[in-house]
Amino acid sequence: MNSPFHGVRILDFTRFLSGPYATHQFALQGAEVIKIEPPAGDDARTITVDRELAADKMAPAFMAVNSNKKSVVLDLKEQACADAVKQLVRSADIVWENFRPGVMDKLGLGFDALRMINPKLIYCSISGFGHTGPECAAPAFDGKIQAMSGLMSITGEPEHGPMRAGFALCDVLSGMTAAFAVAAALYQRTQTGKGQHVDVSMLDASLSFLSTQVADYTITGAPQRQAGNLSMSRKPTADRFRCGDGFIVLAAMTEPQFQRLFQALGRPDVLADERFADWFKRYENRGALREIIESSFGARPPSYWEPVLSRADVPCARVFSIEEIVEHPQPGSRRVLQQVGSDLGTHTMVGPGFHLGEEGGGVIHSPAPRLGQHTQEVLASLGSEEPGRAARAV
Repeated sequence: MNSPFHGVRILDFTRFLSGPYATHQFALQGAEVIKIEPPAGDDARTITVDRELAADKMAPAFMAVNSNKKSVVLDLKEQACADAVKQLVRSADIVWENFRPGVMDKLGLGFDALRMINPKLIYCSISGFGHTGPECAAPAFDGKIQAMSGLMSITGEPEHGPMRAGFALCDVLSGMTAAFAVAAALYQRTQTGKGQHVDVSMLDASLSFLSTQVADYTITGAPQRQAGNLSMSRKPTADRFRCGDGFIVLAAMTEPQFQRLFQALGRPDVLADERFADWFKRYENRGALREIIESSFGARPPSYWEPVLSRADVPCARVFSIEEIVEHPQPGSRRVLQQVGSDLGTHTMVGPGFHLGEEGGGVIHSPAPRLGQHTQEVLASLGSEEPGRAARAV
């Protein structure tokens, strides 16, 4: 009852990642999310190299962002199913979709049609380029947006060419942007009493997260280029360094941190070296500085240097694998990793990335649903002739 979005009902038509990630944030905070799926289900149900999970339509990628939701199968091309949706809209707060612009309109389920049924409805659309502009009708997936937004052009090592992030970054950024936008629209509704269309573009959302790089170019004219693992601050002591048989990432970006770093490395002489007198000179002589740092590390591994530097209050970390960070005590102590049981067993899932006061918030109370698991339950709650017709249509 204390969940922030308790009592909020969402009709979720989204698929793949950007939309489901967004609605998952609301499901974690107590909203009732009714996931409307086609007879074949959300495409993400089968995106896995595990044949058994693909056959079950319960891929990890799907399970990760669909817990706490209900699954209802409706073939929206069938009039009875579209009519059932319109009945559900009467009691809904939010409709969420991530089709190409115009798809929902053709089904008779666009914003203009549904707001006639429920004027307080908030209708969120996530698409590659939004509902306006010369690219609005173009298809888009995460890789295309990573390439087009400029993100890939600044990622990776210069000698190896542009590189994608190691996960569907633009999908997730778009989903989180959409979640924030809908939360803003919900709050605004408390003042106006009216719903509205929330138009989220994956390209827009990605650019909003690249705001510092865009500003650096538009203000100074400096081209934005790949810098490997060097921090965006361009401080040469905020980078990845070879350390024994592995790597360690330093984030020494203030003057006190710089001084503590070289004291801890046993190289106080560096602090008196004119080549490194200030950050501008340090950047100009970054090659020499890197050589000093890596030679100081010597043959000792990151596991030796990480505690030494941490005791000196120098921000650093060895490069963790996903397996290692999942087993680390810090995420477990924060409830960001939670256990959820299902007929497939008990699994560790990621909850919200924040706490809300004493309540904490964001509990995973039910696993991702089986395809159509709640169809009869939800349609029966409408109490009219449409549920039976809709059920027969699927």
